[in-house]
Amino acid sequence: MTSTIDPVTTAGLLTREVRDSSRDGVPTKVAVARRTYAAERTDLWDALTSADRLPRWFLPVSGNLAVGGRYQLEGNAGGVVERCAAPDDFAVTWEFGDNVSWLTVSLTPADGGTTLELVHESPVDPDFAAQYGPGAVGVGWDLALVGLGLHLATGSDNDAAEFQEWTLSPVGVEFVRLASAGWAEAAIASGEDADQARAAGERTLAFYTTQPES
Repeated sequence: MTSTIDPVTTAGLLTREVRDSSRDGVPTKVAVARRTYAAERTDLWDALTSADRLPRWFLPVSGNLAVGGRYQLEGNAGGVVERCAAPDDFAVTWEFGDNVSWLTVSLTPADGGTTLELVHESPVDPDFAAQYGPGAVGVGWDLALVGLGLHLATGSDNDAAEFQEWTLSPVGVEFVRLASAGWAEAAIASGEDADQARAAGERTLAFYTTQPES
């Protein structure tokens, strides 16, 4: 399935926005990703929230997916379901190790399909932000939303090993380069220094496309 991905076209399907915010007086950075899929809103909602369907394109999930319940994505984040209003939006905490951030996903009807808006708000770690910028979070979601698009388009299960291999291939690296650059430009548009934002984007590119040690 990954052989059908054109990096330029696919990277261009996503619009990226970065903004500053705060929670309880603590500065936060907000990364916003939007993409329109040629899918009915109810089908897209099911792909995002069904414990049976999430592993087909993302990760296995366990726990209680009702409001107030705790969920856990296999090998990744867990957290609390804070809101779930089908088929409009849901909000969860995104807890990985000692780090807690907040994720909101909204679905709205669009011409020819449904627009997904993903908002990930994270406390600002100055050193980490200077090193990687918003692309550290953003590129991960870029890749996940590519996987979602493949699943929706084909109705098939994604092969995790194949997708990881694609990410490290020349085509996948080009996609990540474009995504990293897109997040850097979004950071610049939010007021960040251009040279620093683009340098952080290059480091994000290296992070996502370096072959892990066996």
